[in-house]
Amino acid sequence: MASRSTEHRDSARESRSESRGATPQLDAVSLAIIEQLQEDGRRPYAAIGKAVGLSEAAVRQRVQKLLDQGVMQIVAVTDPLTVGFRRQAMVGVHVEGDVDGVADALSAMSEVEYVVMTAGSFDVLAEIVCEDDDHLLDVINRRIRALPGVRSTESFVYLKLKKQTYMWGTR
Repeated sequence: MASRSTEHRDSARESRSESRGATPQLDAVSLAIIEQLQEDGRRPYAAIGKAVGLSEAAVRQRVQKLLDQGVMQIVAVTDPLTVGFRRQAMVGVHVEGDVDGVADALSAMSEVEYVVMTAGSFDVLAEIVCEDDDHLLDVINRRIRALPGVRSTESFVYLKLKKQTYMWGTR
């Protein structure tokens, strides 16, 4: 498998989960900082401070707090195809019993990038990024379907990425 920074990503994911007890209360300034970073995740703190009326140091502290609370992440978003991952799929999972346990197990898999528990046709949806079809088959057949509580799966293989943005702003 191609080299990935799973150790760093997993520890960041654990930190976010631990700090997600209560929903953080965000004031207008924090929301404005988030919107500035959604426009450009590399925007200098001084420029953000000018836009929101804070010093560079105050922005730095606020950003760190938002990161620590799991409110946001600052990452480089790529098209997986361009960096060696030739197969993506959304996998719908029907669960028998504890949905949380299956969602936690899926979240722990390095190939799984996104997990959501749903109230629709599936109990859980998981987005998977793999090197090729054989890798995808292995993840679905030998790992996901083998999880306790997984009753069935349905795979939706991505043919082409047309849009991927994270610019929904704040409310």
